[in-house]
Amino acid sequence: MSIKTLYARWAWTTLAAVAVFAVLAYIDLKLKAESGFGTVDLQKVSTAAGVRAIAAAWTPARHALMAGFNLGFDYLFMPLYGFAFFYGTLAARHAFASYPGTMHRLMTLIAAVPLAGALFDCVENALETYMVVAQSTDQLAQIAYAATTAKMACFYAGFFMSLIGLLGLFVRRKKAEAQA
Repeated sequence: MSIKTLYARWAWTTLAAVAVFAVLAYIDLKLKAESGFGTVDLQKVSTAAGVRAIAAAWTPARHALMAGFNLGFDYLFMPLYGFAFFYGTLAARHAFASYPGTMHRLMTLIAAVPLAGALFDCVENALETYMVVAQSTDQLAQIAYAATTAKMACFYAGFFMSLIGLLGLFVRRKKAEAQA
């Protein structure tokens, strides 16, 4: 893939992820204001009782619709942020480790971390949805919470590497100006 293609993919996946996140955040804040719990709150519980309390607050059809939409729409956000951070890490690799070697291989491996985070997010949402509509157990709640923890670690790693990729754009620009 050419560097121009990499930056174009990074840009559009990032912009799309931000747009989808804005929709998710708006609906979640509205849901929390109306019911006392948002879908983000569901990620913070590790017990069946906690899940049942949130599900009970979402019993009115309006709240259930907003919660269901957010849990489903999040599946669009997952690949967008996963690939945005993947491309951001590849941009960081291009800027700071473009030649074959240990650092190049390490950054290639790190690029997969946000994609793994998106998969953990899929597991988290599937378990949360199942617990809200079917049956919640402490064991399922703990697995979902563990998936959330893993997802967040991967998310922050991808975010950090994308910031390094963004920094790389400025470093490359300065190098090009100095050589001219």
